[in-house]
Amino acid sequence: MAEAHVGSGKVALFRQESPEGLTYRIPALMYLPSESAFLAFAEERSSPSDDHAKSLVMRRGKKEGRSVQWGPQEALVTAVLPDHRTMNPCPVYDRRSSNVFLFFICVECHVTELHQIKSGKNAARLCYIFSQDGGRTWSQLTDLTDEVIGDDLINWGTFAVGPGHGLQTSSGRLVIPAYAYYIHKRSCGIPICCCTKPHCFIFYSDDSGQNWAQGQLVTSFRAGECQVAELTHQENGQVLYCNARSTEKFRVEAFSTDDGNQFEESFLCKELPETGKGCQGSMVSFTSVPQPSETDHIEGTKQSSQPLDINPAASLDSPKQWLLFSHPTGRHKRVNLGIYLNTSPLVKGSWKDPWVLYEGPSGYSDLAVCEEGQLLLFGCLFESGVSSELEEIAFQLFSNVELLKNLRES
Repeated sequence: MAEAHVGSGKVALFRQESPEGLTYRIPALMYLPSESAFLAFAEERSSPSDDHAKSLVMRRGKKEGRSVQWGPQEALVTAVLPDHRTMNPCPVYDRRSSNVFLFFICVECHVTELHQIKSGKNAARLCYIFSQDGGRTWSQLTDLTDEVIGDDLINWGTFAVGPGHGLQTSSGRLVIPAYAYYIHKRSCGIPICCCTKPHCFIFYSDDSGQNWAQGQLVTSFRAGECQVAELTHQENGQVLYCNARSTEKFRVEAFSTDDGNQFEESFLCKELPETGKGCQGSMVSFTSVPQPSETDHIEGTKQSSQPLDINPAASLDSPKQWLLFSHPTGRHKRVNLGIYLNTSPLVKGSWKDPWVLYEGPSGYSDLAVCEEGQLLLFGCLFESGVSSELEEIAFQLFSNVELLKNLRES
């Protein structure tokens, strides 16, 4: 049984068998307050290739104080459609019903993403399973494609959810981040490939998952894999913030004041550079806490009293929520997983230089936060390795004290 402690580094949860053999990719992580437990999900593939994805697996981690005890790996046997591969796990927790919904896509076997985009013939299905007992058992699969997307599929080359986690807003809305390759132009009925572009949006439910709908696409930029977080604005109330992968050298940020039905403002964030041709990143919002004083300790080590430089506008524009973002810091290849903090997320240009959580090859990641008074614990599930980021999916636990200490020193 694997065990992770605050300040003790990463613990491998899913390991590749060989460079060309069984591989685990696409981490997704969530924390269940009612269970004091983390749920970690991943794709199991017969090789590293996207086309060789098979099904989903999970591990359950019980939090005990400042440590997490991880149980054995389990196969999610109901998250399958015949002759399809299951991809992109994206969980969300409904605090009203205490149900966990795990969304994913099921893609026809042997049909690549590129073929879908070039042909304009979508081969993906929008599906989910749910658990009423904290992830111990799961329902049969529900296919929402026809009900929720319907005729829009005609103009989508393909689509996907997340990957990573969804969220429930303060209004109770369940939100699943997603993106679609929208066909903007055809010639003789055939899509023009360069005019088929990724755009992010959300799927949502306002009745605890009984019915689902979709929001409008963010069309200002090419924006694919994404996650969302809720922020508080003194004038506009709650704001939904979206952070998306981009092919334009920097991450795309977008804001919505209507729970994600429409994102009114989007722009490239120059403080969050992309890696090579882009890489998925993760994000969570959390309640700000007082900075640690010189009396605070991490694993028995006295901390510096030097405060972190916090934007004074934070107290005016975002009095409650801060944002945390994880993404490789390498500009040309996926290396050195960074943890970025934004203490004033509604003020442009407020991201701080990252703390490198892991030095070495690193790829996709997912964050989760456990709030217990003034002590915050963060979990990060991420692809990493010595020679390649595909060697394992690891989990690391850190506290707000450790976070701020390392940001001061970075």
